Amino acid sequence: MAFIALGVSGGIGAYKAVELTRLLQKRGHRVQVVMTRAARRFVGPLTFEAITREPVVTSQFAPGQNADIEHIALASSIDALVVAPATANIIGRFAAGLADDFLTSLYLATRAPVVLAPAMNTNMWTHPAVRANVGTLAGRGVRFVDPGDGYLACGWVGPGRLAEPELIADAVERLLAGEPQTLDGVRVLVTAGPTLEDIDAVRFIGNRSSGRMGFAVARQAAARGARVTVVAGPTAVAPPPGVDVVQVRSAREMHRVVLDRAGDADLIVMAAAVADYAPAAGAAAGKIEKGGPLSLVLERTPDILADLGRWRAGRARPVLVGFAAQAGDPREAARRKLADKQVDLIVANDVTAPGAGFDVDTNIVTFVAADDEESLPQLSKDDVARRLLDRVQRLLARTPASPAVP
Repeated sequence: MAFIALGVSGGIGAYKAVELTRLLQKRGHRVQVVMTRAARRFVGPLTFEAITREPVVTSQFAPGQNADIEHIALASSIDALVVAPATANIIGRFAAGLADDFLTSLYLATRAPVVLAPAMNTNMWTHPAVRANVGTLAGRGVRFVDPGDGYLACGWVGPGRLAEPELIADAVERLLAGEPQTLDGVRVLVTAGPTLEDIDAVRFIGNRSSGRMGFAVARQAAARGARVTVVAGPTAVAPPPGVDVVQVRSAREMHRVVLDRAGDADLIVMAAAVADYAPAAGAAAGKIEKGGPLSLVLERTPDILADLGRWRAGRARPVLVGFAAQAGDPREAARRKLADKQVDLIVANDVTAPGAGFDVDTNIVTFVAADDEESLPQLSKDDVARRLLDRVQRLLARTPASPAVP
């Protein structure tokens, strides 16, 4: 049994902290709730006290408390500090090292591992200041359970909704179990999202990729200690903390960046949905006016995965993983792609299947390698990423590291 301090800050997601408390208790943990002043405007302390049978800490200076001692005593006795929801305000105060209430003082005083589950408006979550604060905390070892996409209390639809309590509880369990840093020092290059091929200043050829799968791979690789770089096409999904991100727009840009950086990688995961075709004449200046029919002459874009396979020929590293998105059973196409592109593993999925493909948080995939195939049930994209990295670790163990190639 672990002793967990659950910080609840002021957001509409605070009601989910009640369910999270129950889940942690059902898993055998003792929970001490610490509420900010703003949190009490959404959920009453009595609710948590009834569940935990512990007095809720609501103030740095509660009557009868010696605040200088109380937060230090709790900080030294807990096994983990979890904050759910973690607002932009609390993330910023943690990053700045402020100690102006009990929760921020507890964060500074404890040496226990910390998990934050952010929840806020979409624009706040993607704002550079918040991203910088998240990166600062991730660099200090704080773990994040990224918010989900959906309808927000402000009326917006997008990323920012507090992750489901089950996901947060699972993250806490992995933290308490001391998830091994099995990719410590491994250099990982991941592509994510779509590429967009401009027709004119307004229009483009694109696809429905959200980037969620690629970002899930990056997030899970970073959690295992890898040094991760993501080459990302245009996407509304915020990148995970603790990774380097290179933003690109077109297939040619992604091709250039990936080939430039391939020599520094031990593992390359090509999860992006790269456009197969682009306007042969490039983008027209200005906007093409409406009128008669519009004819476009398209040309093939560079095949990044095939070029990587040819570039790597004769070497064991980097390990190359490709994705094959198909309409219908993807396994035959994946087997052809595995051979034609000279890669180590293909992750194949039927994008028309319910719960798989674009714009959802789950996926249904089959791993296709030269000597075996493994079909997975419907899983969250983070769980698919974990299973993928489990396989990749075995491949890395069989392939000696090679020096960086210029």
